[in-house]
Amino acid sequence: MKKTIVTMMAGAMSLTAAQAMAADKVTLQLKWVTQGQFGGYYVAKDKGFYEEEGLDVEIKPGGPDIAPEQVIAGGGADVIVDWMGGALAAREKGVGLVNIAQPFKKAGMELVCPADGPIKTEADFKGHTLGVWFYGNEYPFYAWMNKIGLSTEGGADGVTVLKQSFDVQPLIQKQADCISVMTYNEYWQLIDAGYKPEDLIVFNYTEMGNDLLEDGLYALEENLKDPAFEDKMVRFVRASMKGWKYAVDNPDEAAEIVMDNGGQDENHQKRMMGEVAKLIDNADGKLIPEAYERTAKALLDQKIITKEPEGAWTSTITDKAIQ
Repeated sequence: MKKTIVTMMAGAMSLTAAQAMAADKVTLQLKWVTQGQFGGYYVAKDKGFYEEEGLDVEIKPGGPDIAPEQVIAGGGADVIVDWMGGALAAREKGVGLVNIAQPFKKAGMELVCPADGPIKTEADFKGHTLGVWFYGNEYPFYAWMNKIGLSTEGGADGVTVLKQSFDVQPLIQKQADCISVMTYNEYWQLIDAGYKPEDLIVFNYTEMGNDLLEDGLYALEENLKDPAFEDKMVRFVRASMKGWKYAVDNPDEAAEIVMDNGGQDENHQKRMMGEVAKLIDNADGKLIPEAYERTAKALLDQKIITKEPEGAWTSTITDKAIQ
């Protein structure tokens, strides 16, 4: 009897080992550091959703010196999280990025100004300094300035652009009259720094109709031509969106999972997950064509890209992944 049990256990262990060896490896490069912004992917890994799809997923955090477009172009990732502006700009330069899913349906970008400062409306921007991040994050800002007819070269009739650090110090130290924040991150850093909501004038890109697509999933066009790779991406997206659905429904637990993977400040991560959930919508990951067209047009109008993109997104993956 003991021999039978040992044999069964050995067989089970061999099967588990075989399944692990057979799992398809996928490397995901994030756009920024480990935080609730990417909670769905960490949840999918922690809860075994990737494993259920036969995937062995490595999640690589980003940072200020990491450009996801360069990582995937150099073979360091199979799929990346990127904003559409950066992806379309990279595509025109020869990096064949294709949007295969769009987890974030709404934009989280905002411009905030002190309520006791000189800026109350868009008409007050002239002659002032506005902060924005670069590395592809500046495209929505420049699209907005272009839309309202303001030069970004400074002067009395334009705005001076401050290349903003990835924190809220430029506002606290009065280096800029307004700074860029995300609804789920830096806005709350300002609140933690002592500002009250009534102390801030908030220009929300989505509410103004200036939102460009933010966190989407991108793979290389040449890889997607391989049926085996396409199937792998279908399974990856299905598991990822299952992770996002779980994260939206269980934000506190998702934040704890993020913390277990290197996130900082548990209360901030819980708050972030709650705010990110508002951008995910129904967690189907499907790109809204009108949102894509609005984003592409804004980039064309700014001449960030010079020709209408072709083949820059596909619904094939999400159509197969999300039934």
